[in-house]
Amino acid sequence: MNTLTIAPWTQYWNLTKPKVVFLIVFTALVGMLLAAQGAVPLDVLFFGLIGIGLAAASGAAINHVVDQHIDSIMERTQGRPLPTGNLDQREALIFAISIGVLGISMLFIFINALTAVLTFFSLVGYALIYTMYLKRATPQNIVLGGAAGAAPPLLGWTAVTGQVDTEALLLFLIIFIWTPPHFWALAIRRKDEYAKAEIPMLPVTHGVDFTKVQILLYTILLFIVTLMPFLIQMSGLIYLAGAVSLGIGFLYYAIKLYRDKSPNRIAMKTFGYSIFYLSLLFAFLLADHYARLFFRAIF
Repeated sequence: MNTLTIAPWTQYWNLTKPKVVFLIVFTALVGMLLAAQGAVPLDVLFFGLIGIGLAAASGAAINHVVDQHIDSIMERTQGRPLPTGNLDQREALIFAISIGVLGISMLFIFINALTAVLTFFSLVGYALIYTMYLKRATPQNIVLGGAAGAAPPLLGWTAVTGQVDTEALLLFLIIFIWTPPHFWALAIRRKDEYAKAEIPMLPVTHGVDFTKVQILLYTILLFIVTLMPFLIQMSGLIYLAGAVSLGIGFLYYAIKLYRDKSPNRIAMKTFGYSIFYLSLLFAFLLADHYARLFFRAIF
């Protein structure tokens, strides 16, 4: 008779992709802070971030369950809890569903229905639509599935305001456009592994050269989109200086990747910079927001 074993908590922790969840929670926090014209209520801050974080962790865990076979093939993911046998699918699925239900319930009870519903659709979009279908069906999987990953700042915004505003949609758009060049850079480095796992990533189906062009085009588009918070007066000069500086850096890596005949090394540097870029871009949004609040209070 099969029984549910209790694995070390570290295995469940690894199941949640903690680095990804941290970035999700951080961008959700930025959405909250930008939506507030003062301090965010502590209950909204606590229950909102915990609820969004649990839902994101649930999606990551479901991704592990669905992709167990793929993870066992790819070198990058062979050390995950399911391929190594440290957890089985039943344990992982029970854990994923439990924290997902807990997170969505927390948002519905303590925050608002809109945030709970949007978070639920984001979870379904990532864990089911992207992981189970798009990832295996089309080389545009990252583009089409990027909506789920772009939702956190929008969720943070609605947690505070209870509504979807233009500024929140712009935050969503920034991450949505950022996702393809971020992930395709990694896909170039892992092209052979994706081919072996029969995942139709863009470098596998259309070649590395085509993918490098797409990365450059999306990076140019991202540079333009990141100017919009300044253009609509959502942010000021502090953000503009940061967005332009970071954007030039991203363009530098994208152009260097485009020109490189042996792109694996620069592809990983581009991937690493993209994470640094997004984190610092949102930090500039926050710095600008609070600087503007401070000067308004004084003058």
